[in-house]
Amino acid sequence: METAPKTLCILGCGGFIGSHLVERILNDTNWCIYGVDRNPSKISPHLSNPRFAYANIDIDSADAVEGYIRKSDTVVSLVALCNPSLYNTIPLEVIRSNFTRPLAIVEKCAKLGKRLVHFSTCEVYGTTVSHKAGMPFNSNTDIFREETTPLVLGPVRAQRWTYACAKQLLERAIYAHGVEHGLDYTIVRPFNFIGPRMDFLPGIDGDGVPRVLACFMDALLSQKPLKLVDGGRNRRTFTDIADAVGAVMAILEQPQKSTGRIFNIGNPSNETTIAELAKTMIALYRNLRPECADFPYCAQTVTSTEFYGAGYEDSDRRVPDISAARTQLGWNPTASLADALTSAMTFFIKEYSSAHACREAV
Repeated sequence: METAPKTLCILGCGGFIGSHLVERILNDTNWCIYGVDRNPSKISPHLSNPRFAYANIDIDSADAVEGYIRKSDTVVSLVALCNPSLYNTIPLEVIRSNFTRPLAIVEKCAKLGKRLVHFSTCEVYGTTVSHKAGMPFNSNTDIFREETTPLVLGPVRAQRWTYACAKQLLERAIYAHGVEHGLDYTIVRPFNFIGPRMDFLPGIDGDGVPRVLACFMDALLSQKPLKLVDGGRNRRTFTDIADAVGAVMAILEQPQKSTGRIFNIGNPSNETTIAELAKTMIALYRNLRPECADFPYCAQTVTSTEFYGAGYEDSDRRVPDISAARTQLGWNPTASLADALTSAMTFFIKEYSSAHACREAV
């Protein structure tokens, strides 16, 4: 282990990834954390920890956030608006949340000489339909490589790509600050992290449409059909949050091996179609909640326009090359898809089942 940071400023500490990162750091290290977020509910067990100072402020509060950045060795930026249902419904806010506002954080880190670990997204790779873009990428055989895969987005009218575009532009700004101003940075591209405390359930602790795992859990708990957008034919790789946090810890612990680098963080072994994900979750749910096992759970196909609205497009496959993380960081994911889903689903059942009594099959 190389020289590790002693004090971190974690922006977005109260979110899904942030809450797990805070927990790991406080449990496994002697580091101190300044945590910034507007909602502390997911980190409430840690608020009394003397090594954790929580600030209920928005990153738009520039002067207040700058004070915490100044006192830290490393800034971990997790702030984002990353819900596909919003990309083409409130695109201006998506752009502000994923480029305009966090750009100010990048500029502060460059100005103050602070190390930045920035969370981007696998969506920066964009569409994988090569005939649309005329790019030499075959989604059936190729995988995403940080240094060589082209980043290809859809047309402007397809506002679904506002998130990917904003995140990609911010990556380019970070890279430029590294070249022109010597910014010490590492960029993380997550591939579908899943686990406890992910997202919300509509009408209980949030509004709108969450991401696929929470959508499917909401359907299972409510005993409603699991909705498959365009038949659920698109493929994704799902990564257990414990594995993902392990990669982040390796980045924080080994700055000399990760500075100026971009890392795909995902589990290529856990690739599945969304339709197969639904089948797997139905089977696991019956095992995890045997009192509801006899209900005839099912999936239902809906169009992307019905589910997300006009202007929605998607990539058909996202598989990461993680050789850089393996060789540079010594990191390798170990949790299978079934294990990752079981961990996440057990949390959802424990947290929400009291509001969803089982009904007998009609």
